[in-house]
Amino acid sequence: MDDDDLQLSSSTLDALKAFMSERDEQQKRFEELKAAAEDQHDQKSQRIVTMEDFEEDWQQSQFWYDDATATKLAEELLDGVEDGALVGLVSAPSVYVKINQLKATGKVSKDIRVKLLEYDTRFGIFGDEFIFYDFAQPLKGLPAELKGKFERVLVDPPFLSDDCQTKTALTVRWMTKPWKAATTTTTTSGNTGSEGSAKIMLCTGERMRELVERLYRQAGLRATGFEVVHKKGLSNEFRCYSTWESERVRFAQDGEP
Repeated sequence: MDDDDLQLSSSTLDALKAFMSERDEQQKRFEELKAAAEDQHDQKSQRIVTMEDFEEDWQQSQFWYDDATATKLAEELLDGVEDGALVGLVSAPSVYVKINQLKATGKVSKDIRVKLLEYDTRFGIFGDEFIFYDFAQPLKGLPAELKGKFERVLVDPPFLSDDCQTKTALTVRWMTKPWKAATTTTTTSGNTGSEGSAKIMLCTGERMRELVERLYRQAGLRATGFEVVHKKGLSNEFRCYSTWESERVRFAQDGEP
């Protein structure tokens, strides 16, 4: 068959054109957003950033949460956190962006400090809240002054592999307060967890459960019944783990899947 005989159907061509147009439009919006971020005096810089501004890159294993999931995780992570406290997001830009939305609309305090550890440099538009992070080198480039300073951390390791999970756990241990055996307490906001220990939430595939519970056992991390939903769906069953529980996030009972 000659190359001239290879032709796409009109419907396929239309779908391809629509895809290319959408991609170009999103790239244009992001370039405008980036330019505005570089010019803090530009009125455009006041626009609230959403995850619609960032296309998923499957080669980087990027799968954004849907809006409801990102909102619930952001609210849970910040519930009861005092002004000036430091909160960390590791490879979880969906939740980081949602936190910024909540701050911009006055739903949470702007005085809570937040850092995003992320490989995708597009999120560098957020200035010094962005820290470039490569799980393959779990401690490289992390500011020394932040060691052990994070009150709470939410992490979503980018790959479902033992190597990625283990190295990411090294990062989380570096970020948080010393891990110790759980002592159950209940805070004024209703959160139940380990007094004085690390406050960690982790979202990853169900098939990593045995490993992550072993890696974070000393911190008291346990599986919960919270449903993690991705915007474009995901074939792998996902689960949320936490060192504390609340009305939003409850520990899974023994024997529950």
